[in-house]
Amino acid sequence: MIKKCLFPAAGYGTRFLPATKAIPKEMLPILNKPLIQYGVEEAIEAGITNMAIVTGRGKRALEDHFDISYELEHQIKGTSKENYLKEIRMLLEKCTFSYTRQMEMRGLGHAILTAENLIGNESFAVILSDDLCDNNQDIGVLLQMCKIYEKYRCSIVAVEEVALEDISKYGVIEGREVGDDVFMVDNMIEKPSQEEAPSNLAIIGRYILTPDIFDILRETKPGKNGEIQITDALLEQCKKGMVLAYKFRGERYDCGSIDGFVRATNVFYQKIQGN
Repeated sequence: MIKKCLFPAAGYGTRFLPATKAIPKEMLPILNKPLIQYGVEEAIEAGITNMAIVTGRGKRALEDHFDISYELEHQIKGTSKENYLKEIRMLLEKCTFSYTRQMEMRGLGHAILTAENLIGNESFAVILSDDLCDNNQDIGVLLQMCKIYEKYRCSIVAVEEVALEDISKYGVIEGREVGDDVFMVDNMIEKPSQEEAPSNLAIIGRYILTPDIFDILRETKPGKNGEIQITDALLEQCKKGMVLAYKFRGERYDCGSIDGFVRATNVFYQKIQGN
């Protein structure tokens, strides 16, 4: 029922400078596959084949990755290296990719609003590809969320428990449990202090959003850091209807940080060694 997945990918990736001066952070590889490809594969597992990507200046590598490279394919055709492109060819056959540009960096909420022309009047998923999620042999996080959406038909955010010393890095929810690891959201705060935090349930980079979020974002004033925060828009959506939070099954790696990126690389390497 969710047909489109949005990938906000216009950010500068400053925590990985100088590497991200010329390479989009979404193209940084975990082993031999860029972060955004893991996200696309997660969306495909959830039955989504229409990928909408918000890019910015210096992000042409994203479009080139999800395209045919005739010269490269010609050079490796008939060799053992041809098999290396098998996965990306499968994605190109299954999916359609559309793009729009975020002209200025005004926060995640603004990036999502920028993609309204790609999404239209329908519910959609959002994946932040620097939050790499591993399903630990279970179904993927987005597919888990789509199953919840089928029941409730409302916006859903993925949450996980985080240490209080890290709570100021996240949007944090307050809510009542209404099902197995499903919470009715009553309040959410963007990047609270430990004293302000209503819980230790932090929002990570997986969302399902209903289309009325666009009208709310248009009216949302800049919040923390002078940016339009999706957390503020979702809080307004809470007041008008219903927003759920889902404590997902699986492991999430913050690959926007050096520590998380290295940890993910080591874990995924150990997996292929185990195979």
